[in-house]
Amino acid sequence: MSYQLYRNTTIGNTLQESLDELIQYGQITPTLAVKVLLQFDKSINQALSSRVKSRLTFKAGKLNTYRFCDNVWTFMLNDVEFREVHEVAKVDKVKIVACDGKNVEDRR
Repeated sequence: MSYQLYRNTTIGNTLQESLDELIQYGQITPTLAVKVLLQFDKSINQALSSRVKSRLTFKAGKLNTYRFCDNVWTFMLNDVEFREVHEVAKVDKVKIVACDGKNVEDRR
Protein backbone atom coordinates (compact mmCIF):
# COMPACT_ATOMS: atom_id res chain seq x y z
CA MET A 1 0.00 0.00 0.00
CA SER A 2 1.35 3.43 -0.97
CA TYR A 3 1.00 6.67 0.96
CA GLN A 4 -2.04 8.77 0.07
CA LEU A 5 -0.32 12.12 0.75
CA TYR A 6 -0.48 13.30 -2.84
CA ARG A 7 -4.26 13.08 -3.06
CA ASN A 8 -4.33 16.48 -1.37
CA THR A 9 -2.31 18.14 -4.16
CA THR A 10 -3.71 20.00 -7.15
CA ILE A 11 -3.43 16.94 -9.40
CA GLY A 12 -4.82 14.62 -6.73
CA ASN A 13 -7.79 16.87 -5.96
CA THR A 14 -8.51 17.31 -9.66
CA LEU A 15 -8.44 13.55 -10.18
CA GLN A 16 -10.85 13.00 -7.28
CA GLU A 17 -13.22 15.68 -8.56
CA SER A 18 -13.17 14.15 -12.04
CA LEU A 19 -13.84 10.68 -10.67
CA ASP A 20 -16.71 12.00 -8.53
CA GLU A 21 -18.23 13.63 -11.63
CA LEU A 22 -17.89 10.41 -13.64
CA ILE A 23 -19.60 8.49 -10.83
CA GLN A 24 -22.37 11.10 -10.65
CA TYR A 25 -23.06 10.74 -14.39
CA GLY A 26 -23.01 6.96 -14.12
CA GLN A 27 -20.00 6.55 -16.40
CA ILE A 28 -17.89 4.64 -13.86
CA THR A 29 -18.60 2.76 -10.65
CA PRO A 30 -17.35 3.82 -7.21
CA THR A 31 -15.29 0.62 -7.15
CA LEU A 32 -13.46 1.65 -10.32
CA ALA A 33 -12.85 5.12 -8.87
CA VAL A 34 -11.22 3.56 -5.80
CA LYS A 35 -9.00 1.42 -8.05
CA VAL A 36 -7.96 4.51 -10.02
CA LEU A 37 -7.07 6.37 -6.80
CA LEU A 38 -5.04 3.42 -5.52
CA GLN A 39 -3.15 3.28 -8.82
CA PHE A 40 -2.58 7.06 -8.60
CA ASP A 41 -1.11 6.63 -5.09
CA LYS A 42 1.22 3.89 -6.29
CA SER A 43 2.26 5.70 -9.49
CA ILE A 44 2.90 9.13 -7.96
CA ASN A 45 4.97 7.66 -5.13
CA GLN A 46 7.01 5.57 -7.57
CA ALA A 47 7.52 8.48 -10.00
CA LEU A 48 8.66 10.87 -7.30
CA SER A 49 11.06 8.36 -5.77
CA SER A 50 12.67 7.41 -9.09
CA ARG A 51 12.52 10.57 -11.24
CA VAL A 52 13.14 13.51 -8.91
CA LYS A 53 16.87 14.11 -8.55
CA SER A 54 17.06 17.68 -7.20
CA ARG A 55 17.82 18.35 -3.55
CA LEU A 56 17.38 21.34 -1.33
CA THR A 57 18.33 22.31 2.18
CA PHE A 58 16.34 24.28 4.71
CA LYS A 59 16.95 26.04 7.98
CA ALA A 60 14.18 26.96 10.41
CA GLY A 61 14.19 29.76 12.92
CA LYS A 62 11.92 27.71 15.17
CA LEU A 63 10.64 24.16 15.38
CA ASN A 64 7.09 24.81 16.55
CA THR A 65 5.83 21.21 16.89
CA TYR A 66 6.81 17.73 15.79
CA ARG A 67 5.11 14.34 15.84
CA PHE A 68 5.97 10.76 14.91
CA CYS A 69 2.96 8.53 14.33
CA ASP A 70 2.50 5.42 12.18
CA ASN A 71 6.04 5.75 10.78
CA VAL A 72 5.31 9.32 9.58
CA TRP A 73 7.10 12.44 10.86
CA THR A 74 5.24 15.76 10.88
CA PHE A 75 7.10 19.01 11.55
CA MET A 76 5.61 22.50 11.94
CA LEU A 77 8.34 25.10 11.38
CA ASN A 78 8.44 28.90 11.58
CA ASP A 79 10.74 31.36 9.75
CA VAL A 80 12.08 28.82 7.25
CA GLU A 81 14.70 29.40 4.55
CA PHE A 82 14.92 26.92 1.66
CA ARG A 83 18.04 26.78 -0.54
CA GLU A 84 18.70 25.05 -3.85
CA VAL A 85 22.12 25.86 -5.34
CA HIS A 86 21.68 29.60 -6.13
CA GLU A 87 18.01 30.06 -5.22
CA VAL A 88 16.66 31.03 -1.80
CA ALA A 89 13.04 31.10 -0.65
CA LYS A 90 11.83 32.29 2.75
CA VAL A 91 8.46 31.47 4.32
CA ASP A 92 6.84 32.31 7.65
CA LYS A 93 5.35 28.87 8.31
CA VAL A 94 5.70 25.43 6.75
CA LYS A 95 4.42 21.95 7.50
CA ILE A 96 6.68 19.07 6.47
CA VAL A 97 5.35 15.51 6.34
CA ALA A 98 8.09 12.91 5.94
CA CYS A 99 7.37 9.24 5.22
CA ASP A 100 9.58 6.23 4.69
CA GLY A 101 10.55 6.19 1.01
CA LYS A 102 10.20 2.44 0.75
CA ASN A 103 6.83 0.89 -0.01
CA VAL A 104 5.30 -1.45 2.54
CA GLU A 105 5.71 -4.29 0.03
CA ASP A 106 9.46 -3.54 -0.25
CA ARG A 107 9.95 -4.11 3.49
CA ARG A 108 8.58 -7.68 3.43
